[in-house]
Amino acid sequence: MSFTFQQAQESDLPALTALFDAARRFMAETGNPNQWKPGTPSEQELLEAIHAGKFYLCFVEQELAAAFYYDFGADIDPTYRKIDGAWHSDAPYGVLHRVAVSPAFRGKGVAGACFDWAFAQCRHLRIDTHDDNKPMQRALEKHGFRHCGTIYLADGAPRRAYDKVN
Repeated sequence: MSFTFQQAQESDLPALTALFDAARRFMAETGNPNQWKPGTPSEQELLEAIHAGKFYLCFVEQELAAAFYYDFGADIDPTYRKIDGAWHSDAPYGVLHRVAVSPAFRGKGVAGACFDWAFAQCRHLRIDTHDDNKPMQRALEKHGFRHCGTIYLADGAPRRAYDKVN
């Protein structure tokens, strides 16, 4: 399977909305109904990330297979400043958020391809997920991410934190 990646454009918003609707249903079906509330991410959040050049699409052939937020820098995610546990590196890092895979491509290595793409951009990645998001936890561990501890979102909600360092 061949994967291509590109930055999302504003015109991709309807496809992204449908993709995230499907992802929320999948999360609820697999025991994780609370990580993404209805309407999460909002169109405004998606547009801000798109306009900032931080939202990416993964295609198989010409079909949308996944989408995700990616950014890189020093201290780019304030929720990662404090961790109950320890990161494996304090170097600048890339961050992945809002990884969503199309139902047609689940179980076909698409999430791993997204992780590999991000790791090729920077050799230190961080990501977090809800404790109930077992499919994401398995995918992260399968692709070499290590559990580092717990971080807390701005609203105080805990998340399992992972990183991958070259």
